[in-house]
Amino acid sequence: MTTGTIAQPSVRAGREGKIGVGLLLVLALLSAVAPFATDLYLPAFPTMAADLAADASGIQLTLTGFLVGVAAGQLVFGPLSDRFGRRGPLLIGAAALVLSSVVAVLAPTLEVLVAARVVQGLAGAAGMVLGRAIIADLAIGAAAARAFSLMMIVGGVAPVVAPLVGGFISGPLGWRGVLAVVLGIAVVMLVAVVLVVRETHPASARARRTEGADGGRRALRSREYLGYAFAFAFAFAVMMAYISASPFLYQSMLGLDEVQYGLLFGANALALMVTSALSANLAARVAPRRLLGWGLSGTLVGSVLFFVIAVTGAPVWLLAGAVFLAIAALGLVLGNATALAQGAAPAAAGTASALLGALQFGLAALVSPLVGLGGETTAVPCGLVMALSAAIALVAFGVSARRRG
Repeated sequence: MTTGTIAQPSVRAGREGKIGVGLLLVLALLSAVAPFATDLYLPAFPTMAADLAADASGIQLTLTGFLVGVAAGQLVFGPLSDRFGRRGPLLIGAAALVLSSVVAVLAPTLEVLVAARVVQGLAGAAGMVLGRAIIADLAIGAAAARAFSLMMIVGGVAPVVAPLVGGFISGPLGWRGVLAVVLGIAVVMLVAVVLVVRETHPASARARRTEGADGGRRALRSREYLGYAFAFAFAFAVMMAYISASPFLYQSMLGLDEVQYGLLFGANALALMVTSALSANLAARVAPRRLLGWGLSGTLVGSVLFFVIAVTGAPVWLLAGAVFLAIAALGLVLGNATALAQGAAPAAAGTASALLGALQFGLAALVSPLVGLGGETTAVPCGLVMALSAAIALVAFGVSARRRG
């Protein structure tokens, strides 16, 4: 275990076994709400612009506002949950998500919609940050890695699947209908929290955290926590670079139609799900750190191959194979990196989760526009972003193993 940390809360003592399936499904839903609310309505942007008499940059503000809300919300709800417990802030966030989703569906103007989306992001962040914190309260080591990997099957795949689903439903439902689907997910989230989630960070554990606050702060500054956190965030940046570039990569460069694009997009999502399930299955027999190392190595190999293919002008269809390898390997990364980062700071699980999420979404917001700098006829910027992100993730992983002074 890490040095410089306090004893873990009593609720975790002896709790290295399985987390209930029902709770795990709810936590997976919490982690998926924000990605679905981000990506589900993207195909409806043109009709939104026409209905609200707005230009493209104005509609883009609805996405930017949401992402800003998500990043800020994690930094708010994480520390609050360390001080006041998990369930109360989670209920407040879920209720606020429902109310803001109603406003978004009924928004009469662009200004109202942007404001509602900012609040949606703030509120939706509660589920993401507290879902990770709850698992960290209940499990450690291999059990935590397994739980995070299973949760990532839903939460990690959501950013990949949401645009595909949105493309199918935006036509018949319209943009308000798509946002109504987000409202429905928010309602399910609120009901699930009320019925399933119980307090995992009781007052006694919060008191011990206060007594050992210095140890918790040291853990958050440790090479172990920061190394795993950066490994997770930069690995996620590889996936966001791919998602952002996928329309022009598959359609403009490979010449695929919408159906073929959806099938190839879905194949990568399926690969991520399969390797996430494999990671969860291996967690009891293989150390999470070793699985993480394997996954980061695979992601780096796939990303470097992508960059080399793009630079050398090799047959463009090879790009699809390189992407498949890079994304599939992430199934061994996201859950294990999360578990190891959270395990490095058990005395401040909520704050640790908040910093992890803020770093994740901050990097995602940075890399998304970079992949299109060269236009729609080259994959070089995307390959460069993917390769650099994967390399930094692997370096951060190496740093995490160093003994702290």
